[in-house]
Amino acid sequence: MKNSILLLTMAALMACGQTKEKQNEQTAEAETSGNPISEEWYADPEVAILDGKYWIFPTYSARYEDQVFLDAFSSDDLVNWTKHKRVIDTTTVKWVNKAMWAPSIIEKDGNYYLFFAGNDIQNESGPMYDASLGDKNKQGGIGVCVAKNPEGPYVDLLGRPLIQEFYNGAQPIDQYVFKALDGKYYIVYGGWGHCNIGQISDDFTHLIPFEDGDMVKEITPEGYVEGPTFFIRDGKYYFMWSEGGWGNSTYKVAYAIADSPFGPFERLATVLEQDPDIATGAGHHSVMNIPGTDDWYIIYHRRPIPNQDRDHRVVCIDRMYFNEDGTIKPIKMTFEGVEKRHLPN
Repeated sequence: MKNSILLLTMAALMACGQTKEKQNEQTAEAETSGNPISEEWYADPEVAILDGKYWIFPTYSARYEDQVFLDAFSSDDLVNWTKHKRVIDTTTVKWVNKAMWAPSIIEKDGNYYLFFAGNDIQNESGPMYDASLGDKNKQGGIGVCVAKNPEGPYVDLLGRPLIQEFYNGAQPIDQYVFKALDGKYYIVYGGWGHCNIGQISDDFTHLIPFEDGDMVKEITPEGYVEGPTFFIRDGKYYFMWSEGGWGNSTYKVAYAIADSPFGPFERLATVLEQDPDIATGAGHHSVMNIPGTDDWYIIYHRRPIPNQDRDHRVVCIDRMYFNEDGTIKPIKMTFEGVEKRHLPN
């Protein structure tokens, strides 16, 4: 009897082991990024494919006075991410004192240009700081750094803001730089409910005035608050932005489509918003396409539940799909994130 029990026990243990082995194999096969990709507090993520890897450049989510640097994350497979600390900071960008926000990166001719906003400038005279800060009391807006590698080291390209003026009432923050179908480079930016587009020089050192003399054109759609991003699909320009309040659950993403980067852009729908079962305050995102495919991803920040603080925001990644007519399907936030994926050779 004892031998029978022993044999049954051994068989059960072997079966259990085989089951666990199968479960482990299934888990390995179904390995995903998980959301968030890091438990650390970050926001406003910019995604890009650079030098054969996936890269994310986010804002460090903290009080403005503590936002004196930018970190970056890289991955070979969308699942395992490596953190690159302080790719730029205020020791490099000497005119910035706080509020280093919303990086945007673009590669050209082997150089990597990293745009950012600094100092939470409130008017064209500069941020309202203590006079003891000297030049840092006078400047703020959108700046640009350059490096030979995505992880840096970066140097300040201009030593001053690229854009400090309040054109059309738009606070100079939340910039996105892209190459349009006409071969020209454009910068889209703006807070305080206004969005501008300007043509930027090939060396990214200045804006090129339009034929009528305007430095930028306003392209603000209905509902726009901040956080613009663009992408091109099937010859169409998709303009996406954030609505609501960045510090609460009303934050969300809407979009429009046009034949030109200048619009007109008519709001079509909300595509990303809070899910009380997962997170709130989903917004300020960017979009990535896998080269040679029609596979798209959205990288965004959201507020975990329970939320610990005004600045408790984390970076997440999910799939983005389209309808047959080219409109974007509502995006489902997940805890699983996305499956492992290597870039094509």
